[in-house]
Amino acid sequence: PGWYSERLNAPDTRIAVFTADKLMVHAGPAGSGGMHWHSSKDLPALVDGIDPVFLGIDTEGVNHFAVQAADTELEPASGMVALDLRSIALQGLVSDASLGLAAQARSLLQWHVRHRFCSNCGASTRPDDAGYKRVCGTCSGEHFPRTDPVAIIAITRGRSMLLGRSARFASGMYSTLAGFVEPGETAEDAARREVFEESGIVVGDVRYIMSQPWPFPANLMLGMAGEALSEAITIDPDELDDARWFSFDEVNAMGDGSHRDGLQLPPDISIAHHLIRQILDN
Repeated sequence: PGWYSERLNAPDTRIAVFTADKLMVHAGPAGSGGMHWHSSKDLPALVDGIDPVFLGIDTEGVNHFAVQAADTELEPASGMVALDLRSIALQGLVSDASLGLAAQARSLLQWHVRHRFCSNCGASTRPDDAGYKRVCGTCSGEHFPRTDPVAIIAITRGRSMLLGRSARFASGMYSTLAGFVEPGETAEDAARREVFEESGIVVGDVRYIMSQPWPFPANLMLGMAGEALSEAITIDPDELDDARWFSFDEVNAMGDGSHRDGLQLPPDISIAHHLIRQILDN
């Protein structure tokens, strides 16, 4: 408690503020703003018994925290705007480093909002370890933030790539297939299963490429590439509206906006975009 309080109340401490699921950022053109950092003296006006979570200490020794405002409709100060993380990322309003901090903050804060009661006995819990644990005062049960692994995979067969689209996608957008890793599964087997369930394609070799936190609310995207052993597609209509094999030339056209039918790839804030580019570039 002493360590936490000392850092929270240091004069140069920076505190990011979320109102509902929106983060306070500087308004302005892409790249001109950034996260809006409050100081500890602002806290009494922002929160009502909600403890800020500790995000870390930067290379200059400055402490960073995040807090969920008690007022879910808190009005931004002049020159500020409250936006969801997707909009912030798409508009390029903060740096990549700040976006990582924002993802960390949102995942932790949303976990606290949704896990106020003990899953063992139902009693109220309290935050501990600077926001990285909740403890039940009745049964002493300890609860930790969850991270949900998702396998996402770029499937190729020769010089073609399997891409699909769901009903929730923007018009004309196609992406790689993905799904949650189930208990007892490896990430590689989860990727194979999801592709087969959604498209009927059998996948052989799978290799890991990269990962990305996706705080909606707390996913960790595990990006892979795989080789198809079959070609005939049978989609699951509950999961996909469409799935197709696209030639690498077509996928390149989708990426640069020149596809003849106006089809497009996911934006570059998503791991799917970078998986696809990795395949094409290599």
